[in-house]
Amino acid sequence: MDRMILNGMRFFGYHGVIPEENKLGQQYIVDVELKLDLTQAEKTDDLAHTVNYAETHALVKFIVEGPPFKLIEALAGHIASRLLDAYTSVNEVTVRVIKPHPPFDIHFDGVTVELCRKRDDYEQQAPAE
Repeated sequence: MDRMILNGMRFFGYHGVIPEENKLGQQYIVDVELKLDLTQAEKTDDLAHTVNYAETHALVKFIVEGPPFKLIEALAGHIASRLLDAYTSVNEVTVRVIKPHPPFDIHFDGVTVELCRKRDDYEQQAPAE
């Protein structure tokens, strides 16, 4: 399976459990890996046969800069769900959300949550309409 990877997208958001995080906000770094068949895009050189990464970036930005989540796990899960909803050609998505400066009195490079969601699993969990 082919992959499209968007690395190091940086956004400012207000996510967190601590009220100050919701007031002051902070930077978040998001990586997204999409697994899909890119054979037709390769052969035709046509954007219609792939995922537009500018639109993907805009969707992730909208989510991260939008209403706050308490947990970055929930933020990552929402990004994964929205990407699977938006792009039916994507078979699997991995979302990595990095919170580089958690508000703790400890020194480390941040905390990362990585979720992997497959279309088959996602569609089985979706509520029937």
